[in-house]
Amino acid sequence: MTILGYPIEDLFLYFVFYSFLGWVVETCYCSICERRLVPRGFLYGPICPIYGAGVLLMILFFTPLKHHLVLFYVVAVVVMSSWEYFVAWLLETATHVKYWDYSQFKFNLKGRICLWVALVWGVLSYIVIFYIHPPIEAKFAEIPLVLKYALGSVLLAVLLVDAAFTIRHLALVSKLVVGITTLSEELQLQLSLGKAEFADKLEPKAEAVRQKYYAEIAKLERNSRRFRSRYSRMTVNRHYVVHHKDILAAAQLAREELLRKKQEKRARK
Repeated sequence: MTILGYPIEDLFLYFVFYSFLGWVVETCYCSICERRLVPRGFLYGPICPIYGAGVLLMILFFTPLKHHLVLFYVVAVVVMSSWEYFVAWLLETATHVKYWDYSQFKFNLKGRICLWVALVWGVLSYIVIFYIHPPIEAKFAEIPLVLKYALGSVLLAVLLVDAAFTIRHLALVSKLVVGITTLSEELQLQLSLGKAEFADKLEPKAEAVRQKYYAEIAKLERNSRRFRSRYSRMTVNRHYVVHHKDILAAAQLAREELLRKKQEKRARK
């Protein structure tokens, strides 16, 4: 079975190899910048699938454009930036966590991609297709087909097990983030309402919410420690950030509603 003329077993081995190579490069870069060992990647193993899949995109779609360098570069910038944006969106949607953020740079799109990184993707695509991949492809062609199938099967099994554990962990972290955000909103609302004349009735409930909130925070800290150690700038998705003005507005509406009911009760008497 082939995809655009490439045997699927070769593509899978390319994916694993470049995912590992991307992990090595990014881990070295981040470790040097932070002056400590920072093993990057979502999976437990030494692999960053975003790089493996990215190089597969280069191999499949950019190789035919090797003789049209301007078109090659433009397509590389657009495709690779789109791929990075999609991965960032997918992770934020699935886990409610932002794992990288380019908001501090000019010409960024929702912090997921930015202009200078997009231009670098074009240069990296040129280096990979013209200089890195040709000798790698030649070496992989020397591997016997039986060994490719055996090696591919073992690697696929390991990746599936690793992915299963990682997805389970991410799902737990995602659930905790949503729960903590909900508790934070309720806590701030209760504290805002607690300033009214009926504070004695609301303060016990606010204290209970506060204790539950701190417990959930501690639980999130334990479960997200591995991801935070690898992504020091990891933040909660802005969709789940509690805005102070929204809390005040909700508190005001709730206060007015309670006062209205209290006045109605007095009017009946």
